[in-house]
Amino acid sequence: MAHEHVSVKPPAAVIESTPHPLDPLTGEEIDAARSILVDAGLVTETTRVPMLLPDEPTKDELKAWHPGEKIDRRVDVTLLDTTTGTVTEAVVSVTHCRVDRVREHDAAHEPYGQPQYLFEEYERAESLVKASPLWQAAMRRRGLEDRMELAFCSPLAPGFTGRSDEIGRRVIRSLTFLRDFENDSPWAHPVEGLIAHIDLVENRVIRVEDEGDIPVPAGSGNYTADAVGPARESLKPIEITQPEGPSFTVDGSHVEWEGWSLRVGFNAREGLVLSDVRFQDRSVLTRASIPEMVVPYGDTTPTRFWISYFDAGEYLLGKNANPLELGCDCLGVIHYFDGYVADDRGHAVKIPNVVCMHEEDYGILWKHTDLAGNAEVRRSRRLVVSYFATIGNYDYGFYWYLYLDGSIQVEAKATGIVFVGGGHPGSDNAHATEIAPGAFAPVHQHLFCARLDVAIDGESNRLVEVDAARIPMGAQNPFGNAFTWTQTPLASEKQAVREADTSVARVWEVQSTTRTNYLSKPTAYHLIPAPTALLMADPASSVAARAAFATKHLWGTAYDRDERWPAGRYPNAHAGGSGLPEYIADDRPLDGADLVLWHTFGLTHIPRPEDWPIMPVDYAGFWFKPYGFCDVNPAMDIPESSQAHGACSCGDEACACC
Repeated sequence: MAHEHVSVKPPAAVIESTPHPLDPLTGEEIDAARSILVDAGLVTETTRVPMLLPDEPTKDELKAWHPGEKIDRRVDVTLLDTTTGTVTEAVVSVTHCRVDRVREHDAAHEPYGQPQYLFEEYERAESLVKASPLWQAAMRRRGLEDRMELAFCSPLAPGFTGRSDEIGRRVIRSLTFLRDFENDSPWAHPVEGLIAHIDLVENRVIRVEDEGDIPVPAGSGNYTADAVGPARESLKPIEITQPEGPSFTVDGSHVEWEGWSLRVGFNAREGLVLSDVRFQDRSVLTRASIPEMVVPYGDTTPTRFWISYFDAGEYLLGKNANPLELGCDCLGVIHYFDGYVADDRGHAVKIPNVVCMHEEDYGILWKHTDLAGNAEVRRSRRLVVSYFATIGNYDYGFYWYLYLDGSIQVEAKATGIVFVGGGHPGSDNAHATEIAPGAFAPVHQHLFCARLDVAIDGESNRLVEVDAARIPMGAQNPFGNAFTWTQTPLASEKQAVREADTSVARVWEVQSTTRTNYLSKPTAYHLIPAPTALLMADPASSVAARAAFATKHLWGTAYDRDERWPAGRYPNAHAGGSGLPEYIADDRPLDGADLVLWHTFGLTHIPRPEDWPIMPVDYAGFWFKPYGFCDVNPAMDIPESSQAHGACSCGDEACACC
């Protein structure tokens, strides 16, 4: 079913301002979109909003737009009727006060796929579980009847198992954790083998699994200062100051810094989005984000074999983002951006300080000491744009670094609480390590997918795989020392499904087809992968079908505005095959195309005792570096540090450490 241009009376909050087309949604726009949907009869008392995103302008609209002009600001809204499970998608123009498009998503037929979870469903799921006689009986059988009130019934996405009572239904699972007191961290006390399966439309527990009788781990997982004890006093303060202020300028969402220009956006699913990224007034990226990640578990137990969280597509990373705090999340002279998302009923919610931006020193940028002993050294600096999201027990930071030499680095930081199950203390488990007495943390992965809409000196680009190559000893290599490199054009989408190979220092080169440098070579950037294991699950597994993006390090596609999500729009309870496998099905040509790169990177985690009770940050990421984009080192004109040749910061000119 589809409708176009359904006009309604103007809502109370008509949008009169002229924001930039790439600005993130405002609270007023979100509320206006809801009002338009209410007046169109698409939002009733039983309607909820699992996902609300900006419907971004087309590239043709952007090209035709001039500063000061209005542009059609549109909102993409997913609607869920909580009494029937009906899913409706609508695109709303808040500029013209109308519903432009409406379609229904058929979640009941293959390949299925449910919208993202609502916050209210988490609470409802716990209430349904605790009211279930089956769950109560399982708790009594285990001798835990006196701990039911303080129990935490964690809501978890179900994966896709093919069970007949789950297919095509809005299902969530719940595992039980205990608290010893009201503010106790529940993650340390799993009730192993107790699983509740809930239908969120029928509002009932479908069934309860109660397998085994492993004792609940008794150790503490608390981590606050009152639980840890007195803080060490040996660390001396580090102060970061910029007495003349930062080097960047900000105008709304537009940022300029040391040759860089970009727009900072934010939405409920992807979180941080960078658009129109330019270096030295030349295009590098049209749009960049991390639109999906998957966390598959390698455990075979009934409690965890189905776990494969899609933290963006099932839970919404941006909606779960943190308000950031100076001195804790960010140090230095900070500029914050607020973000707006929709709550479960479609009303605007402000997340203050959701994106943090600052500069930080990054060691030596370049240095040389000449034959006479004279040294020239310049210090590196980077612009940091970041946000953090908390999904249940895990916390994720997403950092985009821009450097003075034109390089971009992307980094994901994983921390928080490792997800544990119960086991017999001292026993061996092939799929989980004992990280505290009786607490076993399964092996798992955190696999992220970056989407880079590249535009190296414009949107006509080509993709080339570059490998270092050995040369056998012989006429071409008489001394055996020689090696070279190969360049393999990836001319179509199916050719551009690739794996990284550190043994040959593999990189992927994005070349301009319209501009050359002063050496008559195409201007280019290199995508430089870091070592990352791909999805460890068997290719025939359910998670491999649902998270196909994670089976390869690189996918290259021709730009299509509707191709946004590596695992499809609705990975929740989806049978698989959506997203990138669909996008490349026609094997479109890539030479000279408007090119999009999808890069898988991440972590394979075999937990350790040092990860408990809070995991120190693990890092994963990649680089995007200029290669012939500039004619010379673009950072040659960087001045010496303001502290160069100066006195020791401690005030003692004779200080030996300086």
